[in-house]
Amino acid sequence: MTRKTSVKALIASLIGSSIEWFDYFLYGTAASLVFNKLFFPADDDVVSLLLSYLTFALPFFIRPLGGIVFSHIGDKIGRKKTLVMTLSLMGGSTVLIGLLPHYNAIGVWAPILLITLRCIQGLGIGGEWGGALLLAVEYSNKNNRGFFGSIPQMGVTIGMVFGTLALSLMSMLPDNQFMSWGWRVPFIMSAVLVFIGLWIRSGLDETPAFKESKESGEVSRVPILDTLRYHWKSVLIAVGAKVVETGPFYIFGTFVISYATNYLEYDRVDALNAVLIAAVVATLFIPYMGKLSDRIGRKPLYIAGTIAIILYAFPYFYLMSLQSVLLLTIATIIGLGILWAPITAVLGTMFSEIFSTNVRYTGVSLGYQLGAALAGGTAPLIATALLEAYDDSWVPVAIYMIVTAVISLIAISAVRNSHKQEL
Repeated sequence: MTRKTSVKALIASLIGSSIEWFDYFLYGTAASLVFNKLFFPADDDVVSLLLSYLTFALPFFIRPLGGIVFSHIGDKIGRKKTLVMTLSLMGGSTVLIGLLPHYNAIGVWAPILLITLRCIQGLGIGGEWGGALLLAVEYSNKNNRGFFGSIPQMGVTIGMVFGTLALSLMSMLPDNQFMSWGWRVPFIMSAVLVFIGLWIRSGLDETPAFKESKESGEVSRVPILDTLRYHWKSVLIAVGAKVVETGPFYIFGTFVISYATNYLEYDRVDALNAVLIAAVVATLFIPYMGKLSDRIGRKPLYIAGTIAIILYAFPYFYLMSLQSVLLLTIATIIGLGILWAPITAVLGTMFSEIFSTNVRYTGVSLGYQLGAALAGGTAPLIATALLEAYDDSWVPVAIYMIVTAVISLIAISAVRNSHKQEL
């Protein structure tokens, strides 16, 4: 395996992951600003927002199914073909969302079609993450595995940057134009990115680890059964460890937009820009944290980030409550850009190290997507419901973030610091 091949695999992993998450987060931002008004109109604005967040949450329960289906293909046939399929699925559904008529045009069919396409997105991203991760990790060695594994994680924040930036730019339009057609432009234009991603991935070969597993006859006949039979403890660890990486992330990156604009009366563009800047900072921190994990291990970095989120939960909301755009931006940068970065940087690599090659795609996908279903898509929904139940007090939301971190600390206690071992 040459250095050129490894770099090509890293680029393919990063670009594909970025495109997938761009599509995914584009929806999350639009759910806070557009879909509640155009697809779920109601007399009560909170009800509209909750319904919109429900469509954001639903695919998280579809993602484990996508993980099972595509990881089965990935563990039996190969990583490359699976990644082409998932990118096509995500891209097609995103473009169609941009073409959907709204509620006033076709009535109840508008939210039905929106939910259907969002669930298709869930299937695609459910299989994408594990494949993109393994494309990078299985081209690495024990000395740079943490760095390689952090690269596809950059796709999460890069996707968020471009998704948020796209809608932030469109938000500069007059409100009637933005709500009429402006929000649709990024969804439709994502087709160009998808074609670029498919072109890059089509030129890749299978990973060395998968080739070796296939040649030795160790390919699992039914990966999901072998995973649940022999690696169920590792799946539970992955589910628990994912909780703090995903719950606070959607508070910092998605819920904050509606909370800042609807409850604290910040300008929509200011809230979007705060998330945008924080995501850029996270993108820069993630590879550095991945490289650091190659020296000190994944577990110490993960624990440090998790404890930092526990300590930051209350100051985060307090800073936002001071009604300062500067403090809103600083608060979001600290939470999303700095404290969350070490957790997400090491998460995927840490997962890959607790599963054997023949079920690795299935194991990492199942654990990651189940954890995302439990604590990811539900986070904005739970946070909004807590605000409504406790008279707009942010204290219960801060406590919710702390609970997610405690769950993950318990899960990570069972993981060994195995960063110097071969896969």
